[in-house]
Amino acid sequence: MKIGLDIMGGDYAPQSTMTGAILAKRELPPDVELVLIGNRSAIEQACRADNTDPDQFMIIPSTEVIDMGDHPVKAFSMKRNSSMAIGFQMLRDGRLDGFCSAGNTGAMLAGAMFTIKSIPGIIRPSISVAIPRGENAYTLLLDVGLNPDARPDVLYQYAIMGSLYSRYVMGTDNPKVGLLNIGAEEEKGNLLTKATYQAMKDTTDFNFIGNVEGNELFTDRADVVVCDGFTGNVILKQAESFYYIIRKFKIKQPFFERWNYEHMGGTPILGIGSPVLIGHGMSSPTAIKNMILRNREIIESGLIRKIKQAFE
Repeated sequence: MKIGLDIMGGDYAPQSTMTGAILAKRELPPDVELVLIGNRSAIEQACRADNTDPDQFMIIPSTEVIDMGDHPVKAFSMKRNSSMAIGFQMLRDGRLDGFCSAGNTGAMLAGAMFTIKSIPGIIRPSISVAIPRGENAYTLLLDVGLNPDARPDVLYQYAIMGSLYSRYVMGTDNPKVGLLNIGAEEEKGNLLTKATYQAMKDTTDFNFIGNVEGNELFTDRADVVVCDGFTGNVILKQAESFYYIIRKFKIKQPFFERWNYEHMGGTPILGIGSPVLIGHGMSSPTAIKNMILRNREIIESGLIRKIKQAFE
């Protein structure tokens, strides 16, 4: 197995990404090879500073960097020798089994759509986030920002992909899928949620349990919650701000610490033909490490193959 990492992507790259790669290498089994894509001298210098042998990595040199402020589509199309573009090229050509980066999110999405492309039958890919609930459980929320506007058939496909992710990556048996709404009753909601409910209510493609209200997100009401990207992103940002308030007041509680983005590492783009994870721009070494480890979990689960089979 080969996992590619964009060493130049992120607010604190390459120091943070290299330290994260070294931490991940220590936890990965011998049959997993980490492929570091970026400035060779920076990679080797970081290894020497950590007393780490650079030969334990495969290093792919790059000469350009897609900066966080670059226009996503223009940068990806013009900077073909950037670490991000090379990573996607290697993934497309089968020289990588997975790729991850904490770089320019828009460019990552452009690379995924233009280089890897959507799985046949998928209308719009999605990005998701795992929301903590209880002691050790999580609820998968999607979409959280890729598609601010959605149609009922798109949300229906999110439910299929989310259910497969919850089952094969998160280990949930027969995941309960809910539709985010302003009320539990079938007739509640706007035009989108009403139409989506009608499409989902008699399905055999996933275990639909009905509408889920906002105050049920942190309970065991559902294992997967589906919504449009606009609503999902507002929920995600609100939850992040709540976590920062908790830290500001120095409240120590294990449940709230699970909201720390470092533990999630990165979020996969569901619906494209290869495992691609996007990390937070300000990712710490711990976040980078966990993004790499999550990429391995997704590859080993065979999630992409299972999604392809579901949409054949």
